[in-house]
Amino acid sequence: MDKYHITKDGDKWKLQKEGNERPSKTATTKSEIVREMQEYMTDKTGSVKIHKEDGRFQEERTYQRKDDPKKSKG
Repeated sequence: MDKYHITKDGDKWKLQKEGNERPSKTATTKSEIVREMQEYMTDKTGSVKIHKEDGRFQEERTYQRKDDPKKSKG
């Protein structure tokens, strides 16, 4: 399963796949990058770790939901 991260980079937010040098998507706000990530992941399988502005981990989302290895309600 591919792993992605949403992090703040300077004055932009980025969605970047682990191992890639360039981000898959960038945006000016966190809410905008989360919306773009949801659209971007519609035909992909992977986990996305969303980080806070200070870099600390906030939450993880799995796409497609049916591919989540953990069977949880969340």
